[in-house]
Amino acid sequence: MARYYLAIDIGASSGRHILGHMEQEKMVIEEVHRFENGLTDKDGTLCWDFNHLFEEILAGMHKCKEQGKIPVSVGIDTWGVDFVLLDKNNQILGNTVGYRDHRTDGMDEEVYKIISEKVLYRRTGIQKQIYNTIYQLMAIKRQQPEDLKHACRMLLVPDFLHSLLCGVYATEYTEATTTGLVSPETKDWDYELIKSLGYPGKIFQNIVKPGTDLGDLSDEIREQVGYPCKVVLPATHDTGSAVLAVPSNDEGVLYISSGTWSLMGVERDEADCSEKSRRHNFTNEGGYNYRFRYLKNIMGLWMIQSVMKEFEKKYSYAKICEAASHEDIKSLVDCNDNCFLSPQSMTKEVKEYCRKTGQQVPETDSQIACVIYNSLAVCYKDTVKELEESTNLKFSRIHVMGGGSNAEYLNELTAKYTGLPVYAGPSEATATGNLLAQMMQGKEFDSISEARNCVHKSFPIKIYQP
Repeated sequence: MARYYLAIDIGASSGRHILGHMEQEKMVIEEVHRFENGLTDKDGTLCWDFNHLFEEILAGMHKCKEQGKIPVSVGIDTWGVDFVLLDKNNQILGNTVGYRDHRTDGMDEEVYKIISEKVLYRRTGIQKQIYNTIYQLMAIKRQQPEDLKHACRMLLVPDFLHSLLCGVYATEYTEATTTGLVSPETKDWDYELIKSLGYPGKIFQNIVKPGTDLGDLSDEIREQVGYPCKVVLPATHDTGSAVLAVPSNDEGVLYISSGTWSLMGVERDEADCSEKSRRHNFTNEGGYNYRFRYLKNIMGLWMIQSVMKEFEKKYSYAKICEAASHEDIKSLVDCNDNCFLSPQSMTKEVKEYCRKTGQQVPETDSQIACVIYNSLAVCYKDTVKELEESTNLKFSRIHVMGGGSNAEYLNELTAKYTGLPVYAGPSEATATGNLLAQMMQGKEFDSISEARNCVHKSFPIKIYQP
């Protein structure tokens, strides 16, 4: 009888429940539930609807019961940096604000009045992003000090959702590192840094490793979904799970976790908190088994997702990708420019950028898509060069995982611009990595190496040559 494991993978635009089990030494996965996610305007701020998310979590778990496929464990992964503050009654304080909100504008300068950017990077090794938790907390300190005063706990998004399932409060390591408040040496909160910034130390929960058995579903949740099961922490930061699913144990390979964001980098045993690394804007986020994800955040498919909404579903992603491949417009934009973070209209922003920089302005939908895809691939090329300079390594190939692995034109461009073969797949990398962590806890695999070999055997990988 199959032993099922349930990965709940929640991204910025959608979530899905993926069941996994082993069959003839291969992993078999199936989607049992999918739902939409997104930020909504509340009181002038961009917020997540956690009530909606948790309702969908329970709905998907109940579908497992309906199908007669009861998981032995469940784990949730999400995006990074965002959190909730809970009061003494474990009620949420304030709005559940998301990372694309502008409340953090100028908060970097407030932080740097206390600790310089260079020293901060030396202590944490985390890439500067204006929405990092360290800056979000400063925004609350400046704008809603009463919320911080009354807070008893800070829980990052997957930590909060896990607590609703089993009643246990803890912070998973890979997610914790996205805050910019964790020491890569101790693998724990940098309480000295936290104190200097004026954040209350009591709100930070114990950090635990991915693979931790957090406990059983609470009685209430067990009744709602119709069965008991364990809550086992994956690498709860979605990129941490995706990197675990890289279908290779070779050294010297790059990965791109390609979704709303493109996370491009390499796995390392030690963090690089050097000044050179900071200038290149690389991050050292935590990975499974205390390895480091040495990578750069790139705006990614967010730009395509945004223009697709404006195209009013006239095309599928495959269709717009194909249409873009027939265009010859040469204009490029800087994908990492803050103007593309949360514009009112991505289409207008791309056109305006081209206009301001004296380039051909894209007019058609396919031209806009072409500009975005080519700009992303050029950004990947530049990042490869920076990674080689920072690591003193030469890379042999790029593994593209996640939804972007299905974007054939982008994969072709990536191979063309970087001069490296691109290995595309698996497309459900984050959910697969989530399942691997649970399966290792369940003794289906003895090691990361064995788990990755299984991914290689289980899922199709398409190769794009330069």
